[in-house]
Amino acid sequence: MTALARAELTLLRRNRGALVAALFIPLIMPFSVRTAAKEMDLAGAGLTLGTLVLPAAIGFSLLFAVYSALVGVFVVRREELVLKRLRTGELRDTEILTGSASPALLIGLLQCVLLAVGCAVLLNLSAPSAIHLSILGLLLGLLMCSALAAVTASFTKTGESAQVTPLPFTFLSMLGSGMFVPLELLPDRIAAICEALPLTPVITLIRGGWTGDLTTTETITTLVSALAWTAAALGLARKRFQWEPRQ
Repeated sequence: MTALARAELTLLRRNRGALVAALFIPLIMPFSVRTAAKEMDLAGAGLTLGTLVLPAAIGFSLLFAVYSALVGVFVVRREELVLKRLRTGELRDTEILTGSASPALLIGLLQCVLLAVGCAVLLNLSAPSAIHLSILGLLLGLLMCSALAAVTASFTKTGESAQVTPLPFTFLSMLGSGMFVPLELLPDRIAAICEALPLTPVITLIRGGWTGDLTTTETITTLVSALAWTAAALGLARKRFQWEPRQ
């Protein structure tokens, strides 16, 4: 698995397009959130600029550095018969996918830590009130986005189409999971729909870890939702992932 992860990291460094998307887009997107926040009543929702931008920045990292990047990795390796050849060796299926996903997961994790430190310094963000919730939300987000990438790769035919198929989930999560607009500022009906999106409980846990305003009931409900989506994504990935090239 270590050798496989090292090989994937080498290939990622050679793919400049994927490297730019994974490294720089999540660092640029928070500036657009900061601009949009000027038109919002954050104080009325019990939020500050920091508690809006930081979870959004981490969400962008999960979407671009992990989810979108891994869709391309899984599809290209499958179409090049790399995954098929690896299955004839000693590694089990889970180990193959984990080794292939390790560089993206490591980049996403380091990026999230960097963004957290940067937001805390630049936006005068106070220390998190419940850091364990933020850490738990981040870990679940990494696992969920990896599994969803495998699911998306199962119906993606080529490496070129892998640049398009992640877009629906990416845009839906950006607009509806509380990254650009907190759910507290949305109409009740729309907020209820957005709460059912996969990445919403992850963002809620990360934000709640900083604000400390989640009640015990809200924490349990959010955690159960995140775990349920993660388990569903893992189960669907195990059932639907394609190891043979798509015809």
